[in-house]
Amino acid sequence: MVRLRRFFLTAVFVCILLAVHAVVFAAPGDTALKVGMRGDDVQVLQKLLTDAGFYQGPIDGVFGNGTLRAVTEFQISNGLAVDGVAGSETFAYLNRGGTGSDTSRYSRSISMRASGYSAFDPGNSSYTARGTQLRKGLVAVDPNVIPLGTRLYIPGYGYAIADDTGGAIRGNVIDLAFDSHADALRFGRQQVTVYIID
Repeated sequence: MVRLRRFFLTAVFVCILLAVHAVVFAAPGDTALKVGMRGDDVQVLQKLLTDAGFYQGPIDGVFGNGTLRAVTEFQISNGLAVDGVAGSETFAYLNRGGTGSDTSRYSRSISMRASGYSAFDPGNSSYTARGTQLRKGLVAVDPNVIPLGTRLYIPGYGYAIADDTGGAIRGNVIDLAFDSHADALRFGRQQVTVYIID
């Protein structure tokens, strides 16, 4: 009877240790992340989505509509099951491959004349043609050259989404949004290579 009690207590103790170990050492992707969740794992997800060019919002650890939209677009782009939930398969795809300097990931590139602009420039709106609040990471393009919604990578600027248009944006011309008028002026006008993300 004493041996049976000792065996039972040992088994319970081992189960508790295994459960604690699993909680402490769980990695992002071990638990499916979905709308309404909060915490460090969501921050990791948001950072990975930002690096992949799908998320432009704050990295605040809150799985809201912006994070849901980014997860869904990422899943569509990579041929994954589209459920808006970041599980192990979505994390596996987010963690694969290189970063922005690996231009072999892109389907094509275009040499373009680029200018910096911001919501604080005289005559500019605070919103893009697609209704997004203007901020760094959004660019104005000629939709006949680069369709709106296209994800891009621009060396020296980073990942971007074609989200805006403009009267002077025709042909191989692109406007890169910045968060301040000073940053836009500092960028000025440059020739850039724009990589179209697959």
